[in-house]
Amino acid sequence: MEEFEAKYKELDHIDHGRFGTVFAGYRRADHRPVAIKHILNEDVWLTHKDTNGNTISIEVAILLKLSAESEGTSPSLLDWYQLERELVLVMERPIYAKSFRSYLRAEGLSMTEEEVKIILRQLVDVALNLKSNGIFHRDIKTDNMLIETCSIVPRVLLIDFGMSCYDEGSQRHSEYFGSVPPPEVYGECGYTAEPTTVFQIGTVLFDALHEEKNVFNTPKFFMGGQSLPKEMSTDCYDFLKKCLRKYPATRPTLEQLRNHQWLR
Repeated sequence: MEEFEAKYKELDHIDHGRFGTVFAGYRRADHRPVAIKHILNEDVWLTHKDTNGNTISIEVAILLKLSAESEGTSPSLLDWYQLERELVLVMERPIYAKSFRSYLRAEGLSMTEEEVKIILRQLVDVALNLKSNGIFHRDIKTDNMLIETCSIVPRVLLIDFGMSCYDEGSQRHSEYFGSVPPPEVYGECGYTAEPTTVFQIGTVLFDALHEEKNVFNTPKFFMGGQSLPKEMSTDCYDFLKKCLRKYPATRPTLEQLRNHQWLR
């Protein structure tokens, strides 16, 4: 802990999730803004063996890979410390940024379809980048999308990779760790990465075009307790309906989503 405290200054609490607490801070050497995430060791559910055979958090493994190989997908991991009782991650912190859920609240839940399209187009690009790196996020939702607002066009970054895994595309998973499960999770055949990701992209669009009280709920939606947003263009409606198809084999691929007429 002394090494961490000598290098970074921790400031105010900025976020709290199921398995971690995030504080603002800065790097003492150059005052670079950072986000400091504390995760109790018992809350590190998923791990990965690195090239040296060491067992590390899957979040650390994936953030290191993305920081080295890919720009614009997630905030870069600058440092990490495995302590006796907790894991501490130090990540870049865009000054003018907030979660997409907070962004929606700030916009009064009244974003136009064209504004939402800018966000969704970037989200699909981020998902394609993860796919090309063999990474399955597993928990794409408005809370895990960071919107950087310092430019004319908002920039999307994906955060919280604690439930993620490596996936080459054909792997079938049985245990689900995310917050927005696709309907196949409730069956006995398991779920796969790309159809799940496409479904979750649809739920983000659903939430962005709805009132906050109508946050997407999988069982409720398929039991008829939630309806699609009323004010949508034909192309947007088609995009959303295809993402939220009940059967994974009938959903489009990420490449097909990116080429959908609504995102052109």
